[in-house]
Amino acid sequence: MLITLKDNKTIELPEGSSAKDLADKLHQTAPHQGLGACINGTTCDLSTTLRDGDRVNIWSFEDPEGKEIFWHTSAHVLAQAILRIWPDALPTIGPPIDQGFYYDFANLTISDADFERIEEEMGKIVAENYLSKREVFADKSQALQRFANNKYKCELINSFDPDSPLTGYGQGEFFDLCRGPHLFNLGKIKTLKVMKTAGAYWRGDAKNEMLTRIYAITFPERKQLKDYLYQLEEAKKRDHKILGPKLDLFSIKDEAVGMPFIHPKGMIIWGQLLAYVRECLNSQGYVEIKTPAMMSRELWERSGHWFNYRQNMFTSQIEDRDFAIKPMNCPGAMLYYLTHLHSYRELPLRVAEIGNVHRYEPSGSLSGLFRVRSFHQDDAHIFMKPADIESEIISILELADQIYSTFGLSYRLELSTKPEKNTIGSEEDWILATNGLKNALDKTGRPYRINEGDGAFYGPKIDFHIRDALNRTWQCGTVQLDMALPEKFNLEYTDHNGEKQRPVMLHRAILGSVERFFGILIEHFAGRFPLWISPLHVRLLTVADRHLDRADEVAKQIKKAGFQCDVDHSGETINKKVRNAQLAQVNYMLTIGDKEMENGFLNLRTREGGVHGEISLDEFLRVIGEELKTRALHSPFDKSSSQV
Repeated sequence: MLITLKDNKTIELPEGSSAKDLADKLHQTAPHQGLGACINGTTCDLSTTLRDGDRVNIWSFEDPEGKEIFWHTSAHVLAQAILRIWPDALPTIGPPIDQGFYYDFANLTISDADFERIEEEMGKIVAENYLSKREVFADKSQALQRFANNKYKCELINSFDPDSPLTGYGQGEFFDLCRGPHLFNLGKIKTLKVMKTAGAYWRGDAKNEMLTRIYAITFPERKQLKDYLYQLEEAKKRDHKILGPKLDLFSIKDEAVGMPFIHPKGMIIWGQLLAYVRECLNSQGYVEIKTPAMMSRELWERSGHWFNYRQNMFTSQIEDRDFAIKPMNCPGAMLYYLTHLHSYRELPLRVAEIGNVHRYEPSGSLSGLFRVRSFHQDDAHIFMKPADIESEIISILELADQIYSTFGLSYRLELSTKPEKNTIGSEEDWILATNGLKNALDKTGRPYRINEGDGAFYGPKIDFHIRDALNRTWQCGTVQLDMALPEKFNLEYTDHNGEKQRPVMLHRAILGSVERFFGILIEHFAGRFPLWISPLHVRLLTVADRHLDRADEVAKQIKKAGFQCDVDHSGETINKKVRNAQLAQVNYMLTIGDKEMENGFLNLRTREGGVHGEISLDEFLRVIGEELKTRALHSPFDKSSSQV
């Protein structure tokens, strides 16, 4: 039989061959390879039998699907180890997460002191190298009988769709309810670590009992664990929740939970960030609007938010009318579009809004600038003809590439297609929309992943996952094609025949949440911002008080040239002043002592510890002026300075 691979090449296999046989023939047998298979768009176990004509891709640890299989199987190893040590514990759920996995247990109490013991038992189980065995239950009653001694599993079984097949996986003496897929065998797991334990409510409901949650992680290579632990230590040093207040950039107050206060230094960064975004928007022909923060219930009913999103909205009643603070900018943009009649000649119409939105998030989920209740979105709504889809997507992709590259952020792209159920629009509309997005992605030449069935109910979308200095990924930008709101708000334009047509609309955001992007930048740069967005460019350091007048005079000239500058008037030693400036992440330090007073030069140091030595003020301003203009990520002085 012939099997088609990802690159459209075909390979011949004997009848009855499995995905494991295919992986072996392709020599995908290393620990990080051959973790599972995508067969005709569905992720399956390697033990799955193939049929003639199947399209197959073998997942590796580099693929998100491969990681999910690897960590899902590992969660079962953790549960098996816990039951060997504490037989009375009751396993509940154990899913893979972004980094590793967790498993929740009832009737279990442990502490950090137990981690080594758990790791040793997990290591024994892995060394036993069990094969994963999948079992399909005939019906719910059979599954309930199998888990009769675990009320949590029974509750889950009863909550499942009666038409969905119920499956479980076994490895050695351990068997668990699970949809899979799993690793073919446990020998792929080469290193593991239990990370932490915490309390968690059953099914996330505070009304339910508290369970013991255990977090852990596994890898197919030992070096990956070492790198991961190093990354965690670096992440602690870069934590924006610590660095932000320490650098006086922002704070969170009990009087406004989840609603950040941006401080003066933070506002300098904020202002430069948005000025740059607006510069990019102007270059691509966007217009910018500002819509009200609070609008009536009737608007939110029309958009569908009142019925589907009200639990996340802040509402109020004024003069017997219901209002809501906007959780998103889209409905306001629809009202703006309706203020004018539109012709095909003015399309595409690119309407941007950096709007402040509010969403209710449970207090337990709030986290610095990453998860807040009040934030700004760099939204845009692009109204266009169907023929414009591809070219507009390409323009957005180019804009996003420009912005992310300016900050030294790489990224990957994902295309999410039509969900199986509860969508709007005709099949023809979905094909047109999806092909428009896909063709645009293909023309850029950039690699992308397709997430089948993961689009929004109103249209397909493209997501940007940016990668920071620690190789962590963050979902920030998105492009969504919407076939719902133009219809709900009866948007129209007049075509070249004078007939009314419905425009196609794109939602797009590149930074996403400005607050969240700000937090990402704090961690990406570890607080050491490039000059162009730095809150303090230059600090003048004096050796003695007799040099202060000269320092104040130089500072005025630097400020007049358009740079942020201050003078350290403290009585500290020069070494302490240098250290304080470096801790404050000031880009440049200019020292003035007797020698500098005499020759008219300045002594230059960089934030990174580079000692440049004597330089004239004019030359210094010329160099940093070019650095500012080009939005350079690194100081030109550090390339030639000696290090101390």
